Amino acid sequence: MLIKKNSDIKPSEITDEKHYQQRRHFIQSGLGLSAAAALPGLWLPASAQAKTEKLQGVKKSPFSTKQKPTSFEDITTYNNFYEFGTSKSDPAQYAHTLKTEPWSVTVSGEAAKPGTYHLEDIMKDSTLEERIYRFRCVEAWSMVIPWVGIPLATILKRFEPTSKAKFVEFTTLYDPEQMPGQKRNVLNWPYVEGFRIDEAMHPLAIMAVGLYGKVLPNQNGAPLRLMLPWKYGFKNIKSIVKIRFTEKMPQTTWNIAGPREYGFYANVNPNVDHPRWSQARERVIGTGNLFAKRQQTKLFNGYEDQVAELYSGMDLKKYF
Repeated sequence: MLIKKNSDIKPSEITDEKHYQQRRHFIQSGLGLSAAAALPGLWLPASAQAKTEKLQGVKKSPFSTKQKPTSFEDITTYNNFYEFGTSKSDPAQYAHTLKTEPWSVTVSGEAAKPGTYHLEDIMKDSTLEERIYRFRCVEAWSMVIPWVGIPLATILKRFEPTSKAKFVEFTTLYDPEQMPGQKRNVLNWPYVEGFRIDEAMHPLAIMAVGLYGKVLPNQNGAPLRLMLPWKYGFKNIKSIVKIRFTEKMPQTTWNIAGPREYGFYANVNPNVDHPRWSQARERVIGTGNLFAKRQQTKLFNGYEDQVAELYSGMDLKKYF
């Protein structure tokens, strides 16, 4: 990303891996979350988390790539999540401070059903899907991640966006005590991202709640994060607490921090270089060290057939 600083967290504050990977989990029937409304509560007590970490009733998705997934270890220890530090290893070390239950999301703006929704209300009557997606970061590295999630359109339609809703804005939790990286002015907190409504409603877009068949670890954006696989990683906002439907294009965090480097659309495009490095090639995490052979970056991260129509007639170098 744009800024690099050392973490100010003491090593003594690091929690053992077996503790930070024990995450909130779903009570599900064999049909996924469809029976949640009939249960007394969606989440089990924290004391039961270790026994039920694996998600049940997850369906395979036809949208998945056939590429071999990156290892769970690499996915959960090499992350950008500046709320916990600017080093790639900081989120895995420090994200145990995030409390993911109870969790609610406030919906506002151009929608017929605004309000504050508990997580179980947002997720109920939905089927979980595993989608193995290519994930491309702006720093020219990539992974292949088996996300578990729900089509984003399924969730957004429940709030009944009006005809004035041309964009949708998402906001991350702001709580410097839980997210110590927010105590430093590396970005304008809280983290905000936005999309055109047609992008957000695209069938490829999901609200991720897990990976590798397990409940989403804190360092990967628990309990709710976006995944629009044709966009650079910084667009896929984590730990979401607000959704706002707007008529005008919202201002977004990295676009504010560095408008020459981070555009609103942030579509993966090998023909548009970052001002400080080329985006034409990428290093796949888990295939070797920093000197591993790089591969050619694909337009829209390889999802051109599915999403190119969204940008028909647009100058992709101008609207980057």
